[in-house]
Amino acid sequence: MRVFVTGATGFVGSAIVRELIDAGHEVLGLARSDEAAATLTAAGAAIHRGSLDDLDSLRQGAAAADGVIHAAFIHNFADLTTAGETDRLAVEAMGAELAQSGRPFVVTSVIGHLTPGQLGTEESAPDSSSSAKHRAGTEEAALSLASQGVRVSVVRLPLSVHGNGDTGFVPGLIQIARNKGVSGYVEDGLNRWPAVHRLDAAHLYRLALEIAPAGSVLHAIGDEGVQIREIAGIIGRQLRLPVVSIPSEEALGHFGWLTHFVSMDIPASSSETQEQLDWHPAHPALIPDLDREQYFTTVTYENG
Repeated sequence: MRVFVTGATGFVGSAIVRELIDAGHEVLGLARSDEAAATLTAAGAAIHRGSLDDLDSLRQGAAAADGVIHAAFIHNFADLTTAGETDRLAVEAMGAELAQSGRPFVVTSVIGHLTPGQLGTEESAPDSSSSAKHRAGTEEAALSLASQGVRVSVVRLPLSVHGNGDTGFVPGLIQIARNKGVSGYVEDGLNRWPAVHRLDAAHLYRLALEIAPAGSVLHAIGDEGVQIREIAGIIGRQLRLPVVSIPSEEALGHFGWLTHFVSMDIPASSSETQEQLDWHPAHPALIPDLDREQYFTTVTYENG
């Protein structure tokens, strides 16, 4: 199958590209720069120049493929509303190109827009009051394509997608601990993050492309909920720093842009996904993966 992949050079997207190629698929990767194009060429993928806000390029990429995996998102935490709107328009543009074709379209969403404090399942609807409600429009737009002759599925990613090359929230916590001299958590630290290894997530994307029924909502969840206090404990031990509770009124000063995320309690299950697609996470869970030297030798993270 010739698969058009957006976000093909990202942390998750690059793993998806490798998974697809190793399974015998041909990849057409979206590249907005010469550097991205070179990375895709080295991985064995064909190049399609364009960007997430270039709707014509997205339509052309979808038209040239047997299926589409949409793994890109503009992580601009300063303007998430606009980022969400750009994402929704991108999905609508590619979906219109795929309409009435029966071709597969796998769209990325997030666990973070579900109701906090409850175990989110594949049946859970987005919470309209969620701080991640900017992703709900994309999910709704994607699922509407099932009635338009598109074999669409949605993959919801957890807060932590971990593994070699992680540039997300956990490396951000490591850097904050280094800067502050303590590894912190908010209040009692019992709030939970779901997590998945990037290679397990990539495998799920391939299964969704190949066999997921139209209208499927899938959860890429390995850990249902890891307590933030446990994450802070590993960071403190690895860096030989005290592990401390940060009062909620001091959290913003300590965690900065990560304050909201480190305070979230958003456990989630993947039981239905595992049963439906025979997908079973096989790579290390978050805590054993984090408890390795590679997370603490070089720390880089993205904050938008």
